[in-house]
Amino acid sequence: MPGSVVFGVSREIDGRAFVQHLAEPLPVTAELLALAGEAPPGEVFRFAAACATDACAHFDGANCRLAQKLVASDLDRVSAVPPCRIRADCRWFTQEGTRACLVCPLIFSENAAPAAELAHAADPFTWG
Repeated sequence: MPGSVVFGVSREIDGRAFVQHLAEPLPVTAELLALAGEAPPGEVFRFAAACATDACAHFDGANCRLAQKLVASDLDRVSAVPPCRIRADCRWFTQEGTRACLVCPLIFSENAAPAAELAHAADPFTWG
C-alpha cells in the first residue's frame, strides 16, 4: 500500500515468535523488502498503513472488526504494553486502547500457518 511503513521485525525467543518494534518506522522500499531474503516479507516484517476504511472487508463503516475480534479472542498476549512509534496514528489503539497493544506484538503481517483462533479473527466474514 502507498505510504506503508515497517514498524517491527519478527523475532523468536525461547520458541515464542513475536514482533520486535523498531525504534523508528521505516518506509517500505524495494531494498528493505529484499532484506527478507527468500522468506515472504510479511513473515519477516510487520507493516502498517493508513486504514483503508471502506476498501477493507474488516471495516464496518465505523470500526475495524479485525481489531475488535483480536482483542476479544483467546489469543496470547504480552504482559506489558510495548513501546511503539505508530501508536499515535494506530487505528487499533484509537479504537481498542491498550488491549490492542497487548495482542499486537503476537500478530504478524503474514502467517503461513495461523492458529485456528487467529485464522477466525482474520476472516472478515465471521464474527463471534
